[in-house]
Amino acid sequence: MTLDHYRGDRLAQAQTWAGLPDDELRRRAVQAAGEKDVDGLIALTQAYLTHEGASGLLTSPRTVEAYTLGVRQFIEHATLNAVNLLRPGRRDASGYVAAMLSAGRKPTGVQLKVAAANCLYRALRWAGATDADPFKDVKIPKDRTPGIVKRPPYQEDELADVLDHADVHVKFLLFLTAHAGLRISEALALTWEDLDEANRRVHVRSGKGRKERLVAMSTSLARATRHYRGLYAPGGPEHTDGKRTTPRDRVFRYASPMTARYHLDKAFQAAGVTFRGFHPGRKYAGTRLLQQVKDFGRVAAHLGHESIDTTRKGYAKLATDDLKDDLVGW
Repeated sequence: MTLDHYRGDRLAQAQTWAGLPDDELRRRAVQAAGEKDVDGLIALTQAYLTHEGASGLLTSPRTVEAYTLGVRQFIEHATLNAVNLLRPGRRDASGYVAAMLSAGRKPTGVQLKVAAANCLYRALRWAGATDADPFKDVKIPKDRTPGIVKRPPYQEDELADVLDHADVHVKFLLFLTAHAGLRISEALALTWEDLDEANRRVHVRSGKGRKERLVAMSTSLARATRHYRGLYAPGGPEHTDGKRTTPRDRVFRYASPMTARYHLDKAFQAAGVTFRGFHPGRKYAGTRLLQQVKDFGRVAAHLGHESIDTTRKGYAKLATDDLKDDLVGW
């Protein structure tokens, strides 16, 4: 599914709520909350994001996915703990935070789940179903450990082992995250015209905050791109997988980060390497480039960071680690 089709579907789904008269919108929202209707409340939250969220219809698929999972988890908690969604008690929100922390969830993960629950309540207030704002004053402990220490980059030998057990799609996705430093959402949004092997650059059109940038290709990434294009670009021998045809303009057949995660996790498991998500590959790219150029500004531009301070805070601690210049076998 292309990004345009995805947004078209989102808009159509949102209209099932946003197109209702005010009284009917309120009635359905009240009913969904009273019944703890997971699907209905997720649809309401997505409709709110589409029509009233800061980025509206341009909210990234990854954000929508994260909020969807977060809303689902909060409703499950509310069901198990007999929380009245429309009239929550004074300690229900803090109790949810405490339950997540006691289960071992890290503060950053708790913040994301609370953001999702907050979005649900914004949607309920938008629909006129409640005035409740239970997470307004909830405090979440801060984790002082730098992110790059909590979730360090993959090591060179780990990535090399995974490459030995990965199919062509996973290998190319690893090149784009661990060499080009792309976010998973940026990689999955790529079209064939975004890859320019001749000039050795990747055109990222859907960066964070909807910012575009050009990312330099390493020699090995350019070589891998030519190989992948020869197989999977329109007209290539592997363009049709026998069950369905990969969208003509789309580089990857993975429809979502969750699908990509499933395939990468399989490759990591086969290699005996713990899969820690997509971001450690991007961190590998940032640390590796910083060691080569010794310039936070160039690294910030390469990774698409909003501010050079983000790069300095995130990568300075590992800037002197001894990572080799090239991955073995790449």
